[in-house]
Amino acid sequence: MDNIQAIKQRFGIIGHSPQLQHALKTAIQVAATDLSVLVLGQSGVGKESFSKIIHQLSNRKHNNFIAINCGALPESTINSELFGHTKGAFTGAVNERKGYFETVNGGTIFLDEIGEMPLDTQTYLLRVLEQGEFVKVGSSQVEKTDVRIVAATNVNLLERIEQGKFREDLYYRLSTVVIQVPELHKRGDDVLLLFRKFVSDFADQYHTPMVRLTEEAEDILLRYPWPGNIRELRNVAKRAALFSEDKTITAEQLLEFLPQLGQKQRHLPLPHKEANDSSQGFYEREILFKFLYEMKQDLNDVKQLIAELVQTNNLQMPRPMPKGHSMQGYLPLPSPNSDNYSSSYSENTFNEEPSSEEGPIILNKDYHNQEQDRERYNEVEELEESLSMEQMERELIERALKKHRGKRKDAAQELGISERTLYRKIKLHDIQS
Repeated sequence: MDNIQAIKQRFGIIGHSPQLQHALKTAIQVAATDLSVLVLGQSGVGKESFSKIIHQLSNRKHNNFIAINCGALPESTINSELFGHTKGAFTGAVNERKGYFETVNGGTIFLDEIGEMPLDTQTYLLRVLEQGEFVKVGSSQVEKTDVRIVAATNVNLLERIEQGKFREDLYYRLSTVVIQVPELHKRGDDVLLLFRKFVSDFADQYHTPMVRLTEEAEDILLRYPWPGNIRELRNVAKRAALFSEDKTITAEQLLEFLPQLGQKQRHLPLPHKEANDSSQGFYEREILFKFLYEMKQDLNDVKQLIAELVQTNNLQMPRPMPKGHSMQGYLPLPSPNSDNYSSSYSENTFNEEPSSEEGPIILNKDYHNQEQDRERYNEVEELEESLSMEQMERELIERALKKHRGKRKDAAQELGISERTLYRKIKLHDIQS
């Protein structure tokens, strides 16, 4: 662990998430070998930093290191850039040129966006990996090279293999060791550590006061999915430091000059501005919205169950009751031969022929219990009226904690709030977890 911490300080790596720690540990272990490495991760997660760590901790650290973006090199010249060309090999080749595999001999080449490499170039690269040989464009002479290759991609190479855009044999040669760099939104509180580092660097560079975030503003950063990962967070931190007039940035201020944070929340809606609204009310609304959403799902399940019962028993649903009519006229009547039949039902009631559009209406075979049903309905109404926001909030938190067996981190993720907010709610409602 001490070794990993020293490496993070040396290379400016910020964060303590388990996924990041595992990726760094793998890079340190493989650095002393000459094995090829494939670094996977979304754009902006810092894949190139891992290639530099591998090179600087290897026996090649005193030799050259070069990073090449395969997606940025034109298909017509990529072979020449990597392997060189002879004089007259193609139009414009007025002189012989050395490629990177010749100039970086003995060092490390980082091939970023390897999934964008053309198929014929992949064939050249496979020969380098298997035999340590290459041929310049326009030449027939085989040349040797001793280069360690670290490749990286943000695409699924297995899918590109199925599409015929990437060689399967090259994939297995490159992926001797695979390092998965985690996305920023999966790194938890690392987001806040990185934000502080970026605003601190900005303050030092431009001699301005260092800005800080309120707890609610930090929660917004923690919920945002960060599609651009660390690169996007760095830009957000710079804009926050530049445009903020106060040293402390509130959630409302953060959303004012960084509106994209309010457009891609991962879980629940952000608060809108109201006259006497506060950040505290924001979290209550979050949990309330989630509670109501689950109630809606339960209601949909009930509707589906009723529909299945109607279809299974060949029943007909009642038509909507017209306004101004009582429910009594839409309830089923007992059979004249049944024990529940009473003379209180007039002959006119039975002489009325039902409309052809209505058909039989079956609501409850035990309709003599309708008084009990009415009482239950009144009880439900009273319960709904007494169910306050705080009660719903408490119930939802208890349900989430019970579901995840008291694991607050998982419960917070289920609720769509930060762990810090969950701790505060547990203490507020005196919930035993």
